[in-house]
Amino acid sequence: MKIIIAPDSFKDSLSAAGVAQAIAAGLAQVWPDAHLVQCPMADGGEGTVDAVLAACNGELRRQTVRGPLGGTVEARWGWLADSHTAIIEMAEASGLQLVAPGQRDACSSTTYGTGELIRAALDAGAQRIILAIGGSATNDGGAGAMQALGVQLLDGESQPLPPGGLALARLSRISLETLDPRLAQVRFEIAADVNNPLCGPHGASAIFGPQKGASPEQVAQLDAALGHFADHCAQVLPNDVRDQPGSGAAGGLGFAAKAFLGAQFRPGVEVVAELVGLDEAVRGADLVITGEGRFDAQTLRGKTPFGVARIAQRHGVPVIVIAGTLGDGYEQMYAHGVDAAFALPSGPMSLEQACREAPRLLRERAADIARVWRLASNR
Repeated sequence: MKIIIAPDSFKDSLSAAGVAQAIAAGLAQVWPDAHLVQCPMADGGEGTVDAVLAACNGELRRQTVRGPLGGTVEARWGWLADSHTAIIEMAEASGLQLVAPGQRDACSSTTYGTGELIRAALDAGAQRIILAIGGSATNDGGAGAMQALGVQLLDGESQPLPPGGLALARLSRISLETLDPRLAQVRFEIAADVNNPLCGPHGASAIFGPQKGASPEQVAQLDAALGHFADHCAQVLPNDVRDQPGSGAAGGLGFAAKAFLGAQFRPGVEVVAELVGLDEAVRGADLVITGEGRFDAQTLRGKTPFGVARIAQRHGVPVIVIAGTLGDGYEQMYAHGVDAAFALPSGPMSLEQACREAPRLLRERAADIARVWRLASNR
């Protein structure tokens, strides 16, 4: 029997690899002779680097870069030497998890550190850079990242703009004279599932600015500043991409990646599935088990179980989900390739306890699933 184990991480508890290992241990208690294939997954957000490196035997690298508020942080990124591919999570350099809730500042936070990670990948000889852009703390339209790569953003006195989205309102001229020439030789892919445009009521500032600390007044100011930035970009770049789906992702980093780098947007789970070879692994399997921390209606928006189920459905392989919790609307996934879903807790317990005991609970739930499957198969 061949079983594919392809979960996402369980936030604040276990990495995707840790979840897969626990599920495999539980299945092995009942099916000691089964062929268990572990394929840790991610959807382009937190855990993408870890999942890809675990599956591809890649190299974890570290780089000291500028954090979202200007201090230095040590950011991790992944390197696949065989294919000269870099995997970068912008959250490592410019993420919300790097900023205490009381210090969030959508107006002056910067993606400069993400640009420094891209530069490190160029120094390593990257020919393909995959940028996972979930969890940003920024709303600067990707301006900081582009400055790190050599784009000059100048005010009316030909001075460089300071960090942050609000400063873009003072932009007078963009110069590409010092843009890193190596960028033209690299294929950029953005792993994201956000389809918002850069500006307007559904744009980066309006939808995501408040969670990054922006007041209603600041949201309006930031939206205008990003529009001003886009106006100037349209004067020096061949395409105006502000209204394209995804340009509002990560506080507008999606816009800069499209406009300056020619980046292609792809669903995050699709990118990770390709890198880890999930489609090939699922072919000929008897069962796929996937999972995530919370399984609900939001899973339909490109989360890992949704992507895994779509692949399994193409091959006619049944899918079972093990989740930390089953939330509202999870049943909708039954129409999209999922055959059954189970919550992790075996009884009343706090979230903290469930996170702490996740390895044991995953082993137990996987063993229970195997016993029921074996019972049904013997009838």
